[in-house]
Amino acid sequence: MNFVDTHGTVLAFDLGLKRTGVASGELSLGIAHPLTVLAAESTAARLEAIGGLVAEWRPVLLVLGLPIHADGSEHEMTRVAKNFAGKLESRFGLPVFLVDERHTSTAAASELHARGIHGKKNRALADAVAAQLILQGFFDARLTA
Repeated sequence: MNFVDTHGTVLAFDLGLKRTGVASGELSLGIAHPLTVLAAESTAARLEAIGGLVAEWRPVLLVLGLPIHADGSEHEMTRVAKNFAGKLESRFGLPVFLVDERHTSTAAASELHARGIHGKKNRALADAVAAQLILQGFFDARLTA
């Protein structure tokens, strides 16, 4: 699918077992922004919370970070993310793109630390900033494709 000339909102997720970071952006602008962090420990609770965001933001597609080892090999969370992507597609009827999320959580924490945001506040925001980095990676990849 080619979204170069498409307009519409995109929601992106940094999936975690306890917290899921969320970012938003507009396809025509290609700029991602951190949105929120969902505190949900079950798949059902995550999907319910995402359902509220989908109803509010009316995205045209979803982006989900794909966790993989630094060498590119898969691990348990890779399988969890792929399974969750399928649940997102079937529940919301939207295309879901998986984006390599290697090092995004570390980069998000470092960026917040550099901006003087430390401790609990850093941890609370890091997931949303990680989702922003995932979404920005998706937008940037579209420009070079």
